[in-house]
Amino acid sequence: MNHTLPDAASQGQASGVVIADAPGEAPRFSKASALAVLVCWLLVVFDGYDLIVYGTVQSSLISETGWGLSKATAGTIGSMAFLGMMIGAIFAGRMADSWGRRKTILGCAIVFSVFTILCAFAPNAAVFGALRLLAGIGLGGLVPSANALVAELVPATWRSTIATLMMSGVPIGGSLAALVGIPLIPAFGWQAMFLVAVLALVIVVPLGLKYIPETLVRTGSTGKTSKEPAGFGSLLRAPYLGISLLFALATIATLFAWYGLGTWLPNLMQLAGYNLGSALTFALALNLGAVAGSVITAWAGTRFGPIPTAIAAAAVAAVGLSVLLASPPVTVVYLALVLAGVGTHGTQCLIIAAVASHYPDHLRGTALGWALGTGRIGAVVAPQVGGLLLAAGLGVNSNFLAFAGAAAIAAVLLAAVRFTIKTKISQGASNV
Repeated sequence: MNHTLPDAASQGQASGVVIADAPGEAPRFSKASALAVLVCWLLVVFDGYDLIVYGTVQSSLISETGWGLSKATAGTIGSMAFLGMMIGAIFAGRMADSWGRRKTILGCAIVFSVFTILCAFAPNAAVFGALRLLAGIGLGGLVPSANALVAELVPATWRSTIATLMMSGVPIGGSLAALVGIPLIPAFGWQAMFLVAVLALVIVVPLGLKYIPETLVRTGSTGKTSKEPAGFGSLLRAPYLGISLLFALATIATLFAWYGLGTWLPNLMQLAGYNLGSALTFALALNLGAVAGSVITAWAGTRFGPIPTAIAAAAVAAVGLSVLLASPPVTVVYLALVLAGVGTHGTQCLIIAAVASHYPDHLRGTALGWALGTGRIGAVVAPQVGGLLLAAGLGVNSNFLAFAGAAAIAAVLLAAVRFTIKTKISQGASNV
Protein backbone atom coordinates (compact mmCIF):
# COMPACT_ATOMS: atom_id res chain seq x y z
CA MET A 1 0.00 0.00 0.00
CA ASN A 2 3.00 2.32 -0.15
CA HIS A 3 2.47 4.44 -3.25
CA THR A 4 5.34 6.00 -5.13
CA LEU A 5 3.78 8.65 -7.30
CA PRO A 6 5.06 11.55 -9.40
CA ASP A 7 5.59 14.85 -7.64
CA ALA A 8 2.61 16.33 -9.42
CA ALA A 9 0.41 13.75 -7.80
CA SER A 10 1.68 14.73 -4.38
CA GLN A 11 0.54 18.27 -5.11
CA GLY A 12 -3.06 17.12 -5.36
CA GLN A 13 -3.39 16.42 -9.08
CA ALA A 14 -4.14 12.74 -8.57
CA SER A 15 -7.70 11.69 -7.90
CA GLY A 16 -6.74 9.19 -5.23
CA VAL A 17 -5.08 9.30 -1.84
CA VAL A 18 -1.32 9.63 -2.01
CA ILE A 19 1.82 10.19 -0.01
CA ALA A 20 4.07 13.12 -0.66
CA ASP A 21 7.51 11.56 -0.82
CA ALA A 22 9.08 11.85 -4.25
CA PRO A 23 11.20 8.97 -5.56
CA GLY A 24 14.55 8.76 -3.84
CA GLU A 25 13.48 11.17 -1.09
CA ALA A 26 12.78 8.66 1.69
CA PRO A 27 15.10 9.00 4.66
CA ARG A 28 17.70 6.41 5.55
CA PHE A 29 16.83 4.33 8.62
CA SER A 30 19.85 5.44 10.65
CA LYS A 31 20.90 4.60 14.20
CA ALA A 32 19.57 7.95 15.40
CA SER A 33 16.22 7.23 13.76
CA ALA A 34 16.13 3.77 15.34
CA LEU A 35 16.74 5.27 18.79
CA ALA A 36 13.97 7.79 18.26
CA VAL A 37 11.59 5.04 17.17
CA LEU A 38 12.55 2.97 20.23
CA VAL A 39 11.80 5.86 22.61
CA CYS A 40 8.48 6.48 20.89
CA TRP A 41 7.72 2.77 21.29
CA LEU A 42 8.49 2.93 25.02
CA LEU A 43 6.08 5.83 25.37
CA VAL A 44 3.45 3.82 23.51
CA VAL A 45 4.04 0.96 26.01
CA PHE A 46 3.14 3.29 28.87
CA ASP A 47 0.21 4.56 26.80
CA GLY A 48 -1.00 0.96 26.51
CA TYR A 49 -0.47 0.33 30.23
CA ASP A 50 -2.53 3.37 31.10
CA LEU A 51 -5.33 2.35 28.77
CA ILE A 52 -5.73 -1.10 30.32
CA VAL A 53 -4.98 -0.25 33.96
CA TYR A 54 -8.55 0.87 34.65
CA GLY A 55 -9.87 -2.55 33.63
CA THR A 56 -7.52 -4.21 36.14
CA VAL A 57 -8.69 -2.06 39.07
CA GLN A 58 -12.35 -1.68 38.15
CA SER A 59 -13.67 -4.39 40.44
CA SER A 60 -11.57 -2.99 43.30
CA LEU A 61 -13.00 0.48 42.74
CA ILE A 62 -16.53 -0.92 42.86
CA SER A 63 -16.06 -3.02 46.00
CA GLU A 64 -13.37 -1.29 48.07
CA THR A 65 -13.48 2.48 47.67
CA GLY A 66 -16.86 3.29 49.17
CA TRP A 67 -17.52 5.62 46.24
CA GLY A 68 -20.88 4.00 45.56
CA LEU A 69 -19.99 2.85 42.06
CA SER A 70 -22.39 0.61 40.17
CA LYS A 71 -21.55 -1.29 36.99
CA ALA A 72 -23.13 1.48 34.92
CA THR A 73 -21.29 4.32 36.67
CA ALA A 74 -18.04 2.32 36.55
CA GLY A 75 -18.51 2.09 32.79
CA THR A 76 -19.03 5.86 32.61
CA ILE A 77 -15.79 6.49 34.51
CA GLY A 78 -14.05 4.06 32.17
CA SER A 79 -15.24 6.19 29.27
CA MET A 80 -13.70 9.37 30.67
CA ALA A 81 -10.16 8.47 29.61
CA PHE A 82 -11.41 7.59 26.13
CA LEU A 83 -13.28 10.89 25.88
CA GLY A 84 -10.02 12.65 26.74
CA MET A 85 -8.25 10.51 24.14
CA MET A 86 -10.69 11.63 21.49
CA ILE A 87 -9.95 15.28 22.31
CA GLY A 88 -6.21 14.67 22.49
CA ALA A 89 -5.99 12.67 19.25
CA ILE A 90 -7.91 15.21 17.20
CA PHE A 91 -6.01 18.27 18.36
CA ALA A 92 -2.55 16.80 18.93
CA GLY A 93 -2.39 15.47 15.37
CA ARG A 94 -3.14 18.96 14.11
CA MET A 95 -0.62 20.47 16.57
CA ALA A 96 2.05 18.00 15.46
CA ASP A 97 1.63 19.12 11.84
CA SER A 98 1.74 22.80 12.80
CA TRP A 99 4.06 23.09 15.82
CA GLY A 100 6.27 20.02 15.51
CA ARG A 101 6.18 16.34 16.39
CA ARG A 102 8.76 16.43 19.20
CA LYS A 103 7.06 19.09 21.32
CA THR A 104 3.68 17.44 20.92
CA ILE A 105 4.92 13.93 21.77
CA LEU A 106 6.79 14.99 24.90
CA GLY A 107 3.99 17.30 26.03
CA CYS A 108 1.45 14.49 25.71
CA ALA A 109 3.73 12.07 27.61
CA ILE A 110 4.11 14.51 30.51
CA VAL A 111 0.36 15.17 30.65
CA PHE A 112 -0.70 11.52 30.76
CA SER A 113 2.01 10.60 33.28
CA VAL A 114 1.22 13.39 35.75
CA PHE A 115 -2.54 12.92 35.74
CA THR A 116 -2.25 9.13 35.91
CA ILE A 117 -0.09 9.44 39.03
CA LEU A 118 -2.64 11.80 40.57
CA CYS A 119 -5.37 9.16 40.07
CA ALA A 120 -3.81 7.22 42.95
CA PHE A 121 -4.73 10.08 45.30
CA ALA A 122 -8.28 10.71 44.08
CA PRO A 123 -10.67 11.19 47.05
CA ASN A 124 -13.86 10.33 45.18
CA ALA A 125 -15.28 9.10 41.90
CA ALA A 126 -15.82 12.57 40.43
CA VAL A 127 -12.18 13.60 40.92
CA PHE A 128 -10.97 10.22 39.69
CA GLY A 129 -13.06 10.56 36.52
CA ALA A 130 -11.79 14.09 35.91
CA LEU A 131 -8.18 12.97 36.29
CA ARG A 132 -8.76 10.09 33.88
CA LEU A 133 -10.22 12.58 31.39
CA LEU A 134 -7.13 14.79 31.62
CA ALA A 135 -4.76 11.82 31.40
CA GLY A 136 -6.70 10.67 28.35
CA ILE A 137 -5.93 13.91 26.51
CA GLY A 138 -2.23 13.08 26.73
CA LEU A 139 -2.80 9.41 25.91
CA GLY A 140 -4.85 10.23 22.83
CA GLY A 141 -2.41 12.79 21.53
CA LEU A 142 0.67 10.60 21.81
CA VAL A 143 -0.13 7.88 19.28
CA PRO A 144 -0.95 10.01 16.18
CA SER A 145 1.97 12.35 16.92
CA ALA A 146 4.43 9.50 17.41
CA ASN A 147 3.23 7.68 14.29
CA ALA A 148 3.50 10.85 12.22
CA LEU A 149 7.10 11.36 13.39
CA VAL A 150 8.09 7.72 12.85
CA ALA A 151 6.62 7.79 9.34
CA GLU A 152 9.04 10.62 8.53
CA LEU A 153 12.07 8.94 10.08
CA VAL A 154 11.95 5.65 8.16
CA PRO A 155 12.05 4.83 4.44
CA ALA A 156 8.66 4.61 2.76
CA THR A 157 9.14 0.87 2.14
CA TRP A 158 9.49 0.31 5.91
CA ARG A 159 6.71 2.67 6.96
CA SER A 160 3.87 0.18 7.20
CA THR A 161 5.96 -2.44 9.01
CA ILE A 162 7.47 -0.03 11.54
CA ALA A 163 4.13 1.66 12.24
CA THR A 164 2.54 -1.72 12.93
CA LEU A 165 5.40 -2.97 15.10
CA MET A 166 5.52 0.26 17.08
CA MET A 167 1.88 -0.18 17.99
CA SER A 168 2.80 -3.49 19.64
CA GLY A 169 3.64 -1.23 22.57
CA VAL A 170 -0.08 -0.83 23.32
CA PRO A 171 -0.83 -4.51 24.09
CA ILE A 172 2.60 -4.99 25.67
CA GLY A 173 1.70 -2.18 28.05
CA GLY A 174 -1.69 -3.79 28.59
CA SER A 175 -0.04 -7.14 29.29
CA LEU A 176 2.22 -5.47 31.85
CA ALA A 177 -0.84 -3.95 33.52
CA ALA A 178 -2.39 -7.41 33.88
CA LEU A 179 0.88 -9.00 35.04
CA VAL A 180 1.66 -6.25 37.52
CA GLY A 181 -1.89 -6.24 38.83
CA ILE A 182 -1.88 -9.90 39.86
CA PRO A 183 0.65 -9.40 42.72
CA LEU A 184 0.42 -5.62 43.18
CA ILE A 185 -3.31 -5.08 43.81
CA PRO A 186 -3.65 -7.67 46.64
CA ALA A 187 -0.40 -6.50 48.27
CA PHE A 188 -0.61 -2.70 47.94
CA GLY A 189 -4.10 -1.85 46.72
CA TRP A 190 -5.41 -0.42 43.47
CA GLN A 191 -3.60 2.90 43.98
CA ALA A 192 -0.21 1.32 43.33
CA MET A 193 -1.23 0.53 39.76
CA PHE A 194 -1.38 4.24 38.89
CA LEU A 195 1.91 5.07 40.56
CA VAL A 196 3.71 2.96 37.94
CA ALA A 197 3.37 5.99 35.64
CA VAL A 198 6.19 7.61 37.63
CA LEU A 199 8.58 5.48 35.56
CA ALA A 200 7.42 7.12 32.33
CA LEU A 201 7.88 10.57 33.81
CA VAL A 202 11.36 10.09 35.28
CA ILE A 203 12.90 7.66 32.76
CA VAL A 204 11.28 7.70 29.33
CA VAL A 205 10.48 11.41 29.02
CA PRO A 206 14.15 12.36 29.65
CA LEU A 207 15.14 9.81 27.00
CA GLY A 208 12.72 11.50 24.65
CA LEU A 209 14.30 14.88 25.31
CA LYS A 210 17.65 13.39 24.31
CA TYR A 211 16.79 11.17 21.36
CA ILE A 212 13.55 12.34 19.71
CA PRO A 213 14.36 14.83 16.91
CA GLU A 214 12.14 17.46 15.38
CA THR A 215 11.17 16.78 11.78
CA LEU A 216 10.32 19.21 9.03
CA VAL A 217 7.60 18.35 6.57
CA ARG A 218 9.02 18.16 3.06
CA THR A 219 7.25 18.75 -0.21
CA GLY A 220 8.33 17.78 -3.72
CA SER A 221 12.06 17.57 -4.24
CA THR A 222 13.01 21.02 -2.93
CA GLY A 223 13.41 19.94 0.69
CA LYS A 224 11.51 23.04 1.84
CA THR A 225 8.88 23.04 4.52
CA SER A 226 5.39 22.59 3.09
CA LYS A 227 3.18 25.68 2.95
CA GLU A 228 0.09 23.72 2.01
CA PRO A 229 -2.95 23.82 4.33
CA ALA A 230 -2.83 21.14 7.02
CA GLY A 231 -6.26 21.55 8.63
CA PHE A 232 -9.17 19.17 8.95
CA GLY A 233 -10.91 20.95 6.10
CA SER A 234 -8.33 19.46 3.72
CA LEU A 235 -9.36 15.95 4.84
CA LEU A 236 -13.04 16.62 4.32
CA ARG A 237 -12.95 17.63 0.70
CA ALA A 238 -11.84 15.98 -2.53
CA PRO A 239 -9.84 13.86 -3.02
CA TYR A 240 -9.76 12.78 0.65
CA LEU A 241 -13.38 13.05 1.85
CA GLY A 242 -14.62 9.52 1.18
CA ILE A 243 -11.53 7.73 2.41
CA SER A 244 -11.30 9.95 5.51
CA LEU A 245 -14.87 9.10 6.51
CA LEU A 246 -14.36 5.38 5.93
CA PHE A 247 -11.12 5.31 7.92
CA ALA A 248 -12.88 7.11 10.78
CA LEU A 249 -15.87 4.75 10.81
CA ALA A 250 -13.66 1.65 10.63
CA THR A 251 -11.62 2.98 13.56
CA ILE A 252 -14.79 3.64 15.58
CA ALA A 253 -15.91 0.03 15.14
CA THR A 254 -12.45 -1.40 15.84
CA LEU A 255 -11.85 0.67 18.97
CA PHE A 256 -15.33 -0.17 20.24
CA ALA A 257 -14.36 -3.84 20.24
CA TRP A 258 -10.76 -3.38 21.49
CA TYR A 259 -11.38 -0.93 24.33
CA GLY A 260 -14.70 -2.47 25.29
CA LEU A 261 -12.83 -5.70 25.91
CA GLY A 262 -9.95 -3.92 27.60
CA THR A 263 -12.28 -2.17 30.02
CA TRP A 264 -14.70 -4.95 30.85
CA LEU A 265 -12.95 -8.29 30.31
CA PRO A 266 -11.61 -8.86 33.88
CA ASN A 267 -14.98 -7.91 35.35
CA LEU A 268 -16.86 -10.04 32.81
CA MET A 269 -14.78 -13.09 33.65
CA GLN A 270 -15.34 -12.55 37.37
CA LEU A 271 -19.08 -12.37 36.71
CA ALA A 272 -18.70 -15.63 34.79
CA GLY A 273 -17.38 -17.24 37.98
CA TYR A 274 -13.60 -16.82 37.85
CA ASN A 275 -11.56 -15.24 40.66
CA LEU A 276 -9.57 -12.00 40.22
CA GLY A 277 -6.29 -13.78 39.45
CA SER A 278 -7.88 -15.92 36.75
CA ALA A 279 -9.77 -12.95 35.34
CA LEU A 280 -6.54 -11.01 34.98
CA THR A 281 -4.89 -13.94 33.19
CA PHE A 282 -7.70 -13.78 30.64
CA ALA A 283 -6.87 -10.09 30.16
CA LEU A 284 -3.25 -11.13 29.77
CA ALA A 285 -4.23 -13.63 27.06
CA LEU A 286 -6.10 -10.89 25.19
CA ASN A 287 -3.11 -8.55 25.33
CA LEU A 288 -0.54 -11.22 24.46
CA GLY A 289 -2.71 -12.03 21.46
CA ALA A 290 -2.58 -8.36 20.55
CA VAL A 291 1.23 -8.40 20.82
CA ALA A 292 1.35 -11.41 18.52
CA GLY A 293 -1.12 -9.64 16.27
CA SER A 294 1.23 -6.69 15.93
CA VAL A 295 4.03 -8.94 14.68
CA ILE A 296 1.83 -11.12 12.48
CA THR A 297 0.04 -8.19 10.88
CA ALA A 298 3.32 -6.32 10.33
CA TRP A 299 4.52 -9.24 8.19
CA ALA A 300 1.17 -9.90 6.53
CA GLY A 301 0.54 -6.21 5.90
CA THR A 302 3.83 -5.93 4.04
CA ARG A 303 3.21 -9.15 2.13
CA PHE A 304 -0.47 -8.75 1.21
CA GLY A 305 -1.17 -5.06 1.85
CA PRO A 306 -2.48 -3.45 5.04
CA ILE A 307 -6.10 -3.16 3.97
CA PRO A 308 -6.66 -6.80 2.89
CA THR A 309 -4.82 -7.92 6.03
CA ALA A 310 -6.96 -5.61 8.18
CA ILE A 311 -10.14 -7.09 6.69
CA ALA A 312 -8.94 -10.58 7.60
CA ALA A 313 -7.86 -9.47 11.09
CA ALA A 314 -11.25 -7.92 11.83
CA ALA A 315 -12.96 -11.12 10.70
CA VAL A 316 -10.69 -13.18 12.98
CA ALA A 317 -11.67 -10.96 15.94
CA ALA A 318 -15.36 -11.38 15.16
CA VAL A 319 -14.99 -15.18 15.03
CA GLY A 320 -12.95 -15.34 18.24
CA LEU A 321 -15.46 -13.28 20.19
CA SER A 322 -18.38 -15.23 18.76
CA VAL A 323 -16.86 -18.46 20.11
CA LEU A 324 -17.15 -17.05 23.66
CA LEU A 325 -20.94 -16.96 23.30
CA ALA A 326 -21.00 -20.76 23.51
CA SER A 327 -19.40 -20.80 27.02
CA PRO A 328 -16.60 -23.11 25.85
CA PRO A 329 -14.01 -24.88 28.05
CA VAL A 330 -11.31 -22.76 29.63
CA THR A 331 -8.65 -23.73 27.06
CA VAL A 332 -10.92 -22.62 24.23
CA VAL A 333 -11.67 -19.37 26.09
CA TYR A 334 -7.95 -18.57 26.20
CA LEU A 335 -7.56 -19.38 22.50
CA ALA A 336 -10.61 -17.28 21.57
CA LEU A 337 -9.26 -14.31 23.55
CA VAL A 338 -5.86 -14.63 21.89
CA LEU A 339 -7.60 -14.55 18.50
CA ALA A 340 -9.66 -11.55 19.64
CA GLY A 341 -6.45 -9.77 20.63
CA VAL A 342 -4.74 -10.63 17.36
CA GLY A 343 -7.73 -9.41 15.37
CA THR A 344 -8.83 -6.26 17.19
CA HIS A 345 -5.43 -4.74 17.84
CA GLY A 346 -4.01 -6.01 14.56
CA THR A 347 -6.83 -4.28 12.69
CA GLN A 348 -6.12 -1.00 14.45
CA CYS A 349 -2.37 -1.22 13.74
CA LEU A 350 -3.07 -1.78 10.07
CA ILE A 351 -5.51 1.14 9.89
CA ILE A 352 -2.79 3.39 11.34
CA ALA A 353 -0.29 2.07 8.80
CA ALA A 354 -2.78 2.65 5.99
CA VAL A 355 -3.50 6.22 7.06
CA ALA A 356 0.21 6.99 7.46
CA SER A 357 0.83 5.80 3.90
CA HIS A 358 -2.16 7.33 2.17
CA TYR A 359 -1.83 11.01 2.99
CA PRO A 360 0.87 13.54 2.06
CA ASP A 361 3.44 14.59 4.65
CA HIS A 362 1.78 17.90 5.50
CA LEU A 363 -1.51 16.12 6.30
CA ARG A 364 -0.18 12.95 7.93
CA GLY A 365 -0.44 14.00 11.58
CA THR A 366 -3.80 15.62 10.99
CA ALA A 367 -5.11 12.51 9.20
CA LEU A 368 -3.89 10.21 11.97
CA GLY A 369 -5.43 12.52 14.56
CA TRP A 370 -8.70 12.57 12.63
CA ALA A 371 -8.93 8.78 12.30
CA LEU A 372 -7.86 8.05 15.88
CA GLY A 373 -9.72 11.02 17.36
CA THR A 374 -13.09 10.31 15.76
CA GLY A 375 -12.41 6.62 16.28
CA ARG A 376 -12.33 7.25 20.03
CA ILE A 377 -16.09 7.65 19.82
CA GLY A 378 -16.11 3.86 19.79
CA ALA A 379 -13.76 3.75 22.77
CA VAL A 380 -15.91 6.27 24.68
CA VAL A 381 -19.17 4.46 23.99
CA ALA A 382 -17.94 0.88 24.54
CA PRO A 383 -17.42 0.97 28.34
CA GLN A 384 -20.82 2.59 28.81
CA VAL A 385 -22.55 0.13 26.51
CA GLY A 386 -20.91 -2.76 28.38
CA GLY A 387 -22.07 -1.41 31.73
CA LEU A 388 -25.60 -0.68 30.52
CA LEU A 389 -25.97 -4.16 29.02
CA LEU A 390 -24.96 -5.72 32.34
CA ALA A 391 -27.14 -3.33 34.34
CA ALA A 392 -30.09 -4.31 32.15
CA GLY A 393 -29.58 -7.94 33.18
CA LEU A 394 -28.60 -9.14 29.71
CA GLY A 395 -25.60 -11.07 30.99
CA VAL A 396 -21.98 -11.48 30.07
CA ASN A 397 -22.70 -12.77 26.56
CA SER A 398 -24.41 -9.52 25.60
CA ASN A 399 -21.02 -7.79 25.85
CA PHE A 400 -19.24 -10.42 23.78
CA LEU A 401 -21.98 -10.23 21.14
CA ALA A 402 -21.70 -6.42 20.94
CA PHE A 403 -17.93 -6.53 20.56
CA ALA A 404 -18.06 -9.34 17.97
CA GLY A 405 -20.62 -7.36 15.97
CA ALA A 406 -18.38 -4.29 16.01
CA ALA A 407 -15.45 -6.32 14.67
CA ALA A 408 -17.62 -7.67 11.86
CA ILE A 409 -18.75 -4.13 10.96
CA ALA A 410 -15.09 -3.05 10.87
CA ALA A 411 -14.36 -5.78 8.33
CA VAL A 412 -17.18 -4.53 6.08
CA LEU A 413 -16.04 -0.90 6.34
CA LEU A 414 -12.46 -1.83 5.51
CA ALA A 415 -13.71 -3.70 2.46
CA ALA A 416 -15.34 -0.42 1.45
CA VAL A 417 -12.00 1.35 1.98
CA ARG A 418 -10.32 -1.13 -0.35
CA PHE A 419 -13.00 -0.67 -3.00
CA THR A 420 -12.78 3.14 -2.75
CA ILE A 421 -9.01 3.18 -3.11
CA LYS A 422 -9.02 0.78 -6.05
CA THR A 423 -11.58 2.88 -7.92
CA LYS A 424 -9.85 6.21 -7.26
CA ILE A 425 -6.23 5.31 -7.98
CA SER A 426 -5.94 5.00 -11.73
CA GLN A 427 -2.13 5.11 -12.03
CA GLY A 428 0.89 4.12 -9.96
CA ALA A 429 1.92 0.90 -8.28
CA SER A 430 -0.13 -0.28 -5.32
CA ASN A 431 -0.35 -3.41 -3.21
CA VAL A 432 -3.63 -2.38 -1.55
